[in-house]
Amino acid sequence: MKLTVIPVESYEKVVRCDDPEYDLTAFIAVHDTTLGPALGGVRMWPYASWQEALTDVKRLAQGMTYKSAVADTGLGGGKAVIIGDPKRHKSAPLLRAMGRFIHTFNGTYMAAEDVGMNESDMEVLREETPYVTGLPQRYGSSGNPAPFTAFGVFLGMQVCLERHLHTDRFDGVRIAVQGCGNVAQFLCRHLHEAGAQLIVTDVDTVKATHFAERYGAQAVAPEAIYHCACDIYAPCALGGTLNDDTISQLRCQIVAGSANNQCLGPEHGAMLKARNILYAPDFVINAGGVINISVELEPDGYDASQAWAKVRHIAAVLPDIFDLADREHITTEHAARQLATRKLAAHRRTAATLTAARVHQIGGSVDADTAHSLVD
Repeated sequence: MKLTVIPVESYEKVVRCDDPEYDLTAFIAVHDTTLGPALGGVRMWPYASWQEALTDVKRLAQGMTYKSAVADTGLGGGKAVIIGDPKRHKSAPLLRAMGRFIHTFNGTYMAAEDVGMNESDMEVLREETPYVTGLPQRYGSSGNPAPFTAFGVFLGMQVCLERHLHTDRFDGVRIAVQGCGNVAQFLCRHLHEAGAQLIVTDVDTVKATHFAERYGAQAVAPEAIYHCACDIYAPCALGGTLNDDTISQLRCQIVAGSANNQCLGPEHGAMLKARNILYAPDFVINAGGVINISVELEPDGYDASQAWAKVRHIAAVLPDIFDLADREHITTEHAARQLATRKLAAHRRTAATLTAARVHQIGGSVDADTAHSLVD
């Protein structure tokens, strides 16, 4: 196993792993551990190049920092990606090698489930490292985080309806769901039961057809989803679907979904605002899974009822973000990032004050490593 540290400004640690024996090429990025150990999913995807994988892992890790900060999970932000098609290249030896890679971070990065991975894969990783979350509940863990992510998105959509369309009911509301994955199936169930009219798509047409049959939805081709007339466009697949090409096609009033990094760049949040499309920042609305895992890490162990209650915090924080955006005439994504960075800064100030007080108590000065241990 060859590990290569990649210096990246404003990231605490980014490492590439190459293990030819097990056909493993992977990256782990730890963005920020101010609030706690970096938690983030392990994603397996057939990236076109290692540069594309590196870009994705950095964006995702930063998003996890903001997500955990806004959600008050007591965790930091990190992410891992494996280059490869999970349907063709995933194997137990490869996953065990990935587990050994994760273990080299000694708990500063904690793994969870993401695109291309499932609970069984998490169990294989766990054979090589204890720093794995979201395991089946028989381990005393929190299980599949997807139901919690979906519920948070559902609550966030309801807040958006109240804010932008002045109703809290889904009856007759048209929602275009892009992606028919693990989270989307739970989300569509909530929406269908609430009376929403669903339009679905996926690059896997079999999945889209299955969703259409199960939830009484209309299935459309992947490229058609952007210009479907709807009230809410819900990106629930990969990131970057809000970009120069797609935003001009949208025929919706709200964007709210479970995907990470939905806006390809900050300018795309501004484009949505210019079109009076209300955008629920992805790292706020999709935080339910992370919130659920944070409860798993509580000293008293996992309590599902506590996790469900904490996910409801998403509905409470979104209006504050929308209010801030309106007051300061900024995008909702910018407002959410402001909230996250303020929380990070406040924690750093508190830590610095505690360190100074403890140094004063023992007298004299200490080096940086000792100061960090005093805060811990």
